[in-house]
Parts: sequence; C-alpha cells; structure tokens
Amino acid sequence: MNKLIFIVGPTAVGKTEVAFSLASVIGAEIVSADSMLVYKEPNIITSKPSNWMRKKIKHYFIDIISVTESYSVFKYYVEAQEIIKNLILKKPIIVCGGSGLYVKALLDGIFKEPSYDINIRKQLEEEAKKYGKEYLKAKLKKVDPITADKVFDLRRIIRALEVYYLTGLPLSEKKKEAKGLWGELPIKIYGLNVKRELLYDKINKRIEKMFKEGLVDEVKDLLKLNLSLTAKKIIGINEVKGFLEKKYDLEYAKELMKKNTRHFAKRQLTWFKKDTRINWIDVCNLKIPDIVDLIFKNLN
Repeated sequence: MNKLIFIVGPTAVGKTEVAFSLASVIGAEIVSADSMLVYKEPNIITSKPSNWMRKKIKHYFIDIISVTESYSVFKYYVEAQEIIKNLILKKPIIVCGGSGLYVKALLDGIFKEPSYDINIRKQLEEEAKKYGKEYLKAKLKKVDPITADKVFDLRRIIRALEVYYLTGLPLSEKKKEAKGLWGELPIKIYGLNVKRELLYDKINKRIEKMFKEGLVDEVKDLLKLNLSLTAKKIIGINEVKGFLEKKYDLEYAKELMKKNTRHFAKRQLTWFKKDTRINWIDVCNLKIPDIVDLIFKNLN
C-alpha cells in the first residue's frame, strides 16, 4: 500500500473530511499543507479541523505559531519533510491541503533563496527606470538564459539578477539544489473537485456559517494583534475590517469575502490542474465513504 497520500484541491471541496475518514480507515496521521492553519489564534476564519477530529487523528502543522509571526514555505518544507521521513517508517501519512506552494515544495523541493541586498536591488531598479525592463531582461539572458525565458515581470527579473549577483550562480542552477519527496518515496496524489457552481455554493454556505459562528468578533480580536505579513493574507480579515471601519455594511462584507474566496478557489484549481501527477476525483455525487473507498482501492 502507498504510505504517502496527498489530498489536494480547492477550498471548501471537502479535503479535511475525506483526509480524516481515510486516515481512520488506514491508521494514518495527517500533515496539513494549508498555509493559514499554522496560526493559533484564528479558528473560524481558517476552517480548522474540529477539536474532536484532531483528538482522534494526529494532525501536524496546525496551531504552531502566533499570527504575529511569519512562516515561510522553506521553513515548512524543511520541517514537514523531516516529520514525514521519520513518521513513514511507522505508519501511513496523508498530506492534506490547498496551498499549492506547500504541496509543490514537498513534492519537488525548494531552495533557500539568499536574502535581498538593498544596494543591488536599488541599482537594478534605477537601471530599469532609465533603460527599461528589456534592458534588464537582456542582462539576465546573458547570465541565466533558462530563467530569462520563463520570467516576464520586472520584479522577478530583478530578483533573478539579484540571486546571481549574490551567489555567483544562475537562479536556474540554484533551483537544482531543491530536492523533494517525489521519486524518493512512493506517493499517490488525489485531487478533489466538483462543478464550479456547486463549489461556489459550498463556499457561500461555509462563509455564511462562519459569520453565524462569530467571525466578526474573531476578526476584532485578531486586529488587536500585530499581524505578520503572512497572517494578513487570511481571507476575511480585510473584508471584515472594512465593515468594522464602517466603510460598508455587513452584507457587503459577506459578499466581498465570498467573492474573494471564489477567486482564490479558481486560482487553486488553475495551479493544481497543471500538475499531471494528480489523480482527479469528481466528488459531485459521491458521499465521503464513497470517496474514501475509491481512494483506498487504488492504494494497493
């Protein structure tokens, strides 16, 4: 049986419930691949697995830091890989989540980029203003033609040049330092999806439920803290903040949060659909036991 199973897909599709049910059947533990579940303080806004789920099945990377701290993809990659490699000797593992960068880092690896240099960056930005983006693109093409063919916006061109000047190596070479779990361990990846209109209905209902459960009060408490840059990206904080600041009414805040969550789900699907390793399951007319049974039959 495949001992490392990934369950991915857009928000609100039912990944948490499927992962939990499958873990109960095969005796697995769950590694979260959701960049917002790492934070301790928010509960409603991040749709965490319930307390009883987490008591029954061990979950990793939930409630590990405060919203006042930042958490990087590289840090997750290092820590999650270590846990998976140690744990897999004892039991199956399910990696569950919709954060594409987290999933890709685990599967394919990620290298630690050098910190930026203000002087180099300032010089490159001044050159861009004076000579234009294509001038910097031509410079990048001389030192790293592979990356130059893949990047088009100025910010990424500047960063690629900055990495080269700081390390003496092209970004394309630095990326080869990355090593993921794909090819090292037997892995099965399952993507859950439903028709767009049904997914959007699930999102809308989930958000209505969040507001009924006290989302506004939770956001009030979060806004009293010095939120890190990554924590500020939690969908719902800015939308509710606008309501609290009397910029618009509660209904508008709800609709804005629904719209932004739908857009996020669309981006998630676009990201995951590019990965040909994913086995997609249309869960439209399937109940959780049916989905679990389908996955279980394909693990052997």
